[in-house]
Amino acid sequence: MSSAKPIPVSPHARRLPLAGVLRVGRPSEIWFKPALSVVAAIAPPNLTLLALGRLDLAMYTMAGSLCALYAHNRPYAARAGTLVWVVLGMLGGLAVALVAASLTGSAVVLVTVGALLAAAQKVLCDATRVGPPGNVVLTFVSSASLFAPQTLDRVPGHLALAAATGAWAWLVCMAPALVRPHGPERRATASALKAAAAYAETGGTGEGHARARAAGYAAVQAAWQSLLSTGAPSRTRRALERLVVRAEVALAAPTESDAGRLGAWARALRGTGPVPQAGLPRAAADELLGVDAARSLWARLGPLTPLAVRTALGCALAGYASLALGIGRPYWALVTAASLYQANIALTWSRAVQRVVGNVVGVLVFAAVAPLAHLDQAVLVLCCLVFSFGAEVLISRNYWLGSVCVTPMALLITEFAGFQKPGELMTERVVDTVVGALVGFVAAVAVTNRRAGDRVERALATADRAREYAARLLAEPDPGSAALESARRGLAVALADLRATADAAAGEWWQRALPQERVVLAEQSGHRTLAATARRQGLLPERGTGTETEDARP
Repeated sequence: MSSAKPIPVSPHARRLPLAGVLRVGRPSEIWFKPALSVVAAIAPPNLTLLALGRLDLAMYTMAGSLCALYAHNRPYAARAGTLVWVVLGMLGGLAVALVAASLTGSAVVLVTVGALLAAAQKVLCDATRVGPPGNVVLTFVSSASLFAPQTLDRVPGHLALAAATGAWAWLVCMAPALVRPHGPERRATASALKAAAAYAETGGTGEGHARARAAGYAAVQAAWQSLLSTGAPSRTRRALERLVVRAEVALAAPTESDAGRLGAWARALRGTGPVPQAGLPRAAADELLGVDAARSLWARLGPLTPLAVRTALGCALAGYASLALGIGRPYWALVTAASLYQANIALTWSRAVQRVVGNVVGVLVFAAVAPLAHLDQAVLVLCCLVFSFGAEVLISRNYWLGSVCVTPMALLITEFAGFQKPGELMTERVVDTVVGALVGFVAAVAVTNRRAGDRVERALATADRAREYAARLLAEPDPGSAALESARRGLAVALADLRATADAAAGEWWQRALPQERVVLAEQSGHRTLAATARRQGLLPERGTGTETEDARP
């Protein structure tokens, strides 16, 4: 265990970031997949309702269609199950909302129900790591449904519409498996290789090396999780596993890795061509065990308690504040608050700024589009499809850019049942956005997360134990290839978790100073042990030889 004493490096309250909050980044590599999927999932149901003259039911078909936004980064075997749970979760929230709306007309009660649903959706989405767009879409569907006219006898029919379109969304998202069955895991492996190449180019000491290393380990862990969820091992999976091992080793010893070769392997994974064959020593090739770092669902729920309280309190107060101002759609303020809550206060602040800027600009876009959309309901449906596509194109570049399209789309959806006054709609949206962002952020500050420091201490202890175990194996004359492989992978997981935990805690307010020096020392010693373990396995050149023994088997 490290004997270094923690040094107070962080004040109790930290500055909130402004620089870079609105900076536009690179788009996601698969931006077109959710963009095309959501259009394909929305268009047929909405056009059918348009032809039948029942566009007023589009709220319920949209609920199921929006499930097409989820799970695009998951292998198809895992995606099938994830999407089923997403659709069931959407139906569960919708059912609660519709029944509540049928039983009471009290806006205060409905806001309270919406806040509790939002908290449950946030915690479950984070605990299950469902991925983007997370809880926001589910909360939007359930919150909007709370304030739609409803009677108990119509609830089953509305749920049936949502279930049918949810099933259609499942088919849309699974269809690409017919063309490129291993596409998601190939992309995850390519991302790991590119991240490792970027770190190798820094030599482990260049500018930005710590950030590049953290990004590399996150990408490697994502690749392992992708491969471990593909079901039974196949020849393609085994080849991809070898490539991920190469990326992992490059992160352990960047100066002894070939960044050019890593990049070439990443490029070769595009398309449907053969997977590059990365040779490994025979022992290592026979012991690709994989490490499932996922904790149980119950273990992940505990640390999310402060986040659940923040979400419930912030959403409820935002909705009540909207009601006090006499605005007819308090769910807009509620959804705004629900969209803010991230892993820590600093990230929540950034999201609040992005949400307000994006929504205000989006309202201006709606003002320009509304006259066109009011020409005919067919044009209204077309505009919604365009904005749904644009939102997915832009949101990976920065959240506020995606909001520029999400906002007019949400405003247009409210007009499916009949055209409304644009001025009134725009005013209510801006006020609700500002109210939701302000009240939601205040709630986040008020509900402190003092356990963040404790989690850093536990992550430090886990990393120290993993390093000491690997070091003991290295001291043995014949530790066994399986034990070495398991120790190396376990240490890599522990170090990645330590960095993620420390970064999350660094953005929290009102907590004791974090042991940053101990974290840095643990990372340094851990990466030295990783390099030594990889060298003992024959995954790196022996010092002074410049060669490594590889198994050339395909």
